[in-house]
Amino acid sequence: MSTAIFVHNAQVYILLAITIVAGVTSTVALVHAAITRPDAFTATDAQSKTFWVSILAVSTILIWVVQAGFGMGLMFFLAAVTAMLVYVVDVRVRIDGVLGRSWFRKNA
Repeated sequence: MSTAIFVHNAQVYILLAITIVAGVTSTVALVHAAITRPDAFTATDAQSKTFWVSILAVSTILIWVVQAGFGMGLMFFLAAVTAMLVYVVDVRVRIDGVLGRSWFRKNA
């Protein structure tokens, strides 16, 4: 096997792994946003629940569809992953703090 084929195959498998992790994370974030009370979003000075559920739904679809090979491009994939990460790292943490939830961490 030549070096070019090896590098290409490595890139394909790395992108597949990133897609799976991002897709699952985006799906979980979408479910989290969908089951959270609407007043929790306003209590944390975040956008509305409708806004975040819509953004996460579009992001989840783009993450899975773009990498399925429908030719939308890497830009849409990166935008979808960025939107999902903003929710997971910022909004979800603040909402869980207001609601007293603890995911994967112990309450002190």
